[in-house]
Amino acid sequence: MESIAYKHGASDVIDRLRILYERKAGDRIYADFQIPTKTMEQFRADHAEGYTSYPDPHERARFWDSLLKEKMLCEDDQIPSAYLSEFDQGLYGALIGGEIQFLKDPGTGWISSMVKPMFEDLTQFQLRPFEESHPWYRNYLQQLEIFSRVSEQSFGISHFILIDSLNFVFELVGATKTYLSLFEVPDTVRQIIDFAFDLNVRVQEAFFENTPSFLGGTFSNMVQWVPGRVISESVDPFHMTSVEDYEEWGEENVQRMFNHFDGGVMHIHSNGRHLLNAVSRLEGLKAILLLDEKDNPPAFDVLSEMKKLVGDVPLVVSVNDDAFERHLNKNSLPGGVFYVVKSTKSVDEVNRIMERVRKYKT
Repeated sequence: MESIAYKHGASDVIDRLRILYERKAGDRIYADFQIPTKTMEQFRADHAEGYTSYPDPHERARFWDSLLKEKMLCEDDQIPSAYLSEFDQGLYGALIGGEIQFLKDPGTGWISSMVKPMFEDLTQFQLRPFEESHPWYRNYLQQLEIFSRVSEQSFGISHFILIDSLNFVFELVGATKTYLSLFEVPDTVRQIIDFAFDLNVRVQEAFFENTPSFLGGTFSNMVQWVPGRVISESVDPFHMTSVEDYEEWGEENVQRMFNHFDGGVMHIHSNGRHLLNAVSRLEGLKAILLLDEKDNPPAFDVLSEMKKLVGDVPLVVSVNDDAFERHLNKNSLPGGVFYVVKSTKSVDEVNRIMERVRKYKT
C-alpha cells in the first residue's frame, strides 16, 4: 500500500505516532476527533439494535468507505481503517463448531459476533484443528479480499481482537464454568490454552497475509497505526480475578503471542484497572486502551493515577471535547497519551485545535 487517499498527510501523522510507540513522546499529546457523520446517522436510521444474520461483506465494505471518506479533510491523528467487527469474537468459536450470532450496534456501526457456549464441560471438547475448507474460514478470507479491494490506496484494514487463553475457554463453556475448571481440571484448561494459541495464530497470520500494510506497520482501531505486525490482545477474563490469577493463567500466553508477532496492543475495561501494572511489564506492549464503563470513574478523570501504574507505556483514553479543550487551554493534559475526543465540532474547528495539539509540550 503506497498511499492513504482518505488521510492527507498520513506519513506525517505516522512519523508522530512512531515517536509515541517508541516511548519518546512523554511531553507530547495526540488526538482523534470523533465527529458526527452522515454515514453513522444513516446507519442508525437503518439498523435497530438486535440480532441479525451474517451481513453482506460488500455492503460492510461500502459502509467503511463512506464513513472514513467523510473525515478525509480532518487533520487529526487518526489513521483511517475499517474494522472486521463481523469476526472480532465469533469467528474463533465458529471454526470449531460453535453457533455464531451477529448483533447490530447503532452506536458504533458495528455488526459484531459471538458464539453460544458449546459444551456442558471441557471434557467434551475434542482438540482438532479446523480445516481451511471450513465455511466460516472461507467467509473470513473472502471478506478480507473484499475489504482489501475496496480499501485499496484509500484506507487500511485494522487488526482485530484475539480470542485466546481463557477468552477461548469462555466460548466453550461460559465464564462460570471456566473459572471452576481452573480448580477442577487445570491440566485440561492448559491443553485448551495451547490449542487456542495455535488457532489464533492461524487466524492472525491469515490476516497479515491477506491485507495491505502501510510503511511497514499495522492499522489499528485502538491505536491507529503501529510499526510491525502487531496484534490486538485481550485479558478480559482476568478483570474479574486477582493479579496473581492473571500472572498464573494469562501472562505467559500473552507474552508468547507477542513474541510470535511484533508485539501487541491491549485494552483494559474499567473493572480491570488493577491489572495495569502487571500488564505494563509485558515485553513488546505498544499501548493500552483504557475503556470506560459505569460504576467506575472515566479514565480521563484518573489519568495521572493510571500513568503511575503503567510508567512510560502509551495510553489511549476517551474524553469529551469540552474537557479536552479546557485542559488544553491550561496546558494540563498529561503527555504520552492519545486522546479520543468525542466531539460535535466541524472539520475546520478540529483542524484549528489540532494546530495547538501538534505544538503542545507538557
